Amino acid sequence: MELNLNGKTVLVTAASMGIGKAAVETFIKEGCKVVVCSSKQENLLKAVNEIKNQFGVEPIWTVCDLNKPGDIDNTVKVAEDNYGGIDILVNNCGGPKPGYFDELNENDWTDAYNQVLMSAQRFIRLVLPAMKRNNWGRIINVTSLSVKQPVDNLVLSNTFRSGLTALAKTLSLEVGKHNITINNVAPGYTLTARLYDLAVNKAKVLNESHEHILSEMANQVPLKRLGRPDEVASMIVYLASEQAGYITGQTIAVDGGIIKSTY
Repeated sequence: MELNLNGKTVLVTAASMGIGKAAVETFIKEGCKVVVCSSKQENLLKAVNEIKNQFGVEPIWTVCDLNKPGDIDNTVKVAEDNYGGIDILVNNCGGPKPGYFDELNENDWTDAYNQVLMSAQRFIRLVLPAMKRNNWGRIINVTSLSVKQPVDNLVLSNTFRSGLTALAKTLSLEVGKHNITINNVAPGYTLTARLYDLAVNKAKVLNESHEHILSEMANQVPLKRLGRPDEVASMIVYLASEQAGYITGQTIAVDGGIIKSTY
């Protein structure tokens, strides 16, 4: 399928590993010009070098702590200075601190609010004016299966990713007239560093191996395996395409069937 993305400018946040990096690689395969950011320069440079070696293309990169509005402003400026604007925004971020309600303090809530919800809002606010002028834009937020089915021990993620889902739905009603679509991709159990760390932490609490925890997670999925980052990336890139131009305000799960709701 021809996605008609060649030459489009894409900004992917938290793109040094996992789903973010897989999305970058898939967009590059489609001929896009990509800007990447991450909070850790070492991880970012490693990812950029790997992408350059594999595809012969070096993405524009910048260090960005999603909790810092100034870093977000600078990231968008870097994209505009190099490419003139952003056609496609992929809001991706690492998961906030795990824990039950009584284990989390006020600072934990503030950090998660900024990391998950406000970072996306800030990026969206910065890219929308150019998208409106161009009468074309795509915004894809990477959330979690937790927006449809809350995950135990992840109250911060459950709360603020659901808030981002509501923002996307509301905003899609406002900007559709400008040929701008806004959608969410909700990954299930995908084998990323985040999932691995959660498994390690859970294994310590239960005095079990993390391999056993990961195996148990896979067994909960109807497809009996964990997802791959590139499988989530394929949905992200599809939603950015011309073929997906009539899809907006939606949350699409890439979860192997683990969400039990019928909608």
